[in-house]
Amino acid sequence: MSSSRSTQDHEWDVLGGYGDEPRPAAGAHRTEQPPPFWIAPFSGHYYREIGYVLTGLPVAIAGFAVAITLFCFGLGTFVTALGLPVLAGLTIAARGFGRLERARVRGMLALDVPGPKPVRQVRPGNWGAITARLADGSGWKAALYQVVMFPWAIFSFAMTLVFLLLGWSMALYPVYHWVFPTYTSWRGYLVFDFTDSHHVQHVYYIEGTWQIAGFSLAGVLLVFLTAQLVRGLTNVNRAAAQGLLGA
Repeated sequence: MSSSRSTQDHEWDVLGGYGDEPRPAAGAHRTEQPPPFWIAPFSGHYYREIGYVLTGLPVAIAGFAVAITLFCFGLGTFVTALGLPVLAGLTIAARGFGRLERARVRGMLALDVPGPKPVRQVRPGNWGAITARLADGSGWKAALYQVVMFPWAIFSFAMTLVFLLLGWSMALYPVYHWVFPTYTSWRGYLVFDFTDSHHVQHVYYIEGTWQIAGFSLAGVLLVFLTAQLVRGLTNVNRAAAQGLLGA
């Protein structure tokens, strides 16, 4: 096979017997260096990271649901002949999700993670295929990835979405400030409105020129900090993919 395909996953299917030649072992490597601090919020690299985090939640939900369902069903029927094929199917499904995740990491996080070694069937027949999958350490690590990264996907999604929207809504406040006094009863963005124990109402709006400028400047700063936050969140995904999904 051509060496130009060294960055793609080549795995054998022990049940069907098809695939490419195993590639030589290679370490994970970045395909693109992250931009510096002052460029990050406006770079394609940053928005690909955001896309990875935001699309990662539905993928994580699917992977977690499949992994937990097959594991619990296989464990529950372990005493019967049905349990072993179900657990073998878990490693097959986990490898499939692992391949999808490596493709996402490669395309959106600029990290090429080599796939695990192909599964080798020693014994002939269907039972040999099942036992080969049950002994597949890479398949079990991929299943572990689907479980342990599910809470992280929820956390990353929430943090990224909140800080992304908050930063840009604050930074662009001078652009839409006029909407509040024109179409609402507010004089500007309402920060707080409460009545204390002495029945005195305290209301604070972002409405003065310097208030608007300061609010917007804080938003710009938050936009830059959000880029670093997202990079830190996705670095955890990079490390997990390299440790649990790699060769």
